[in-house]
Amino acid sequence: MFPAASLAHDGRPVNTPVLSVELPFCKRLGRGKVREIFELNGDLLLVTSDRISAFDVVMNEGIPGKGRVLTETSAFWFSLLRDVCPNHVLSTDVDAWSDVPAAYRDLLRGRTMRCRKCTPLPVEWVVRGYLTGSGWKDYQRDGAVSGVALPKGLQHASELQPPILTPSTKAETGHDEPISFARVIEMVGKDIAEQARDAALALYSKGREYAKTRGIVIADTKFEFGLLDGKLILIDECLTPDSSRFWPASEVRPGGNPTSYDKQYLRDWLTSTGWNKTPPPPTLPPQVLEKTASTYTDIQKRLCHGS
Repeated sequence: MFPAASLAHDGRPVNTPVLSVELPFCKRLGRGKVREIFELNGDLLLVTSDRISAFDVVMNEGIPGKGRVLTETSAFWFSLLRDVCPNHVLSTDVDAWSDVPAAYRDLLRGRTMRCRKCTPLPVEWVVRGYLTGSGWKDYQRDGAVSGVALPKGLQHASELQPPILTPSTKAETGHDEPISFARVIEMVGKDIAEQARDAALALYSKGREYAKTRGIVIADTKFEFGLLDGKLILIDECLTPDSSRFWPASEVRPGGNPTSYDKQYLRDWLTSTGWNKTPPPPTLPPQVLEKTASTYTDIQKRLCHGS
């Protein structure tokens, strides 16, 4: 169940989902499926709403607390992995930002990262360590995932050794499309493409090893990178339930179907309704909202707090 309601400064229950954010003291730069992006005194404010999307469609309802879970999880990983690749995070301490009016701090606290501005690369760097999702469908059809040939005889949830990179386009709306590494080189140049490929694989490797100590398998994930003064940095989010597929290690075996600590429950429910995966989405019942919220909270506790 959701936590008991308490009131924010404006009288709004704090467990009411935050579906949109307006900051009149900032310049709005963009609005993604989940995040709102603002500029404040030369820095970026990445504000994570409680919106949730499935099949590239944003639901009408939000998941209470989801934005804070995603922000805390990302901040944890950014700190843990900063020796692998530098990242864009400056601070998550809203109360230390004198240029944020006090009236907005309750709204922003816990769901906002203050970040360096950089030039984002137009690619999502998807790393797959296990065969599942769209990769499993590709393999069944082609014996390959996004053009990467794999050994014969693999099953669902088989481990990929070594993990593979399957980059895709970065769509603001609609579906991301898989692209070849050759196409990535055309888009960003050979040097940057190779740096980002190596960084993505190294980030996944260290993240996966840490998660194993918490009894969690990271089946796959995506990273995003940008350029700051010509140097590669990790941006956006990092190893969250929105960008990754987490499984209980005890359930992972070739041919198995491990529980997913992400929005798979929501996807499964939506599929069961017969929805055609185009807007408008169906109304989400309370039990789906509650189950999804508890799943996000559970993986955060397991990864970030070791419980």
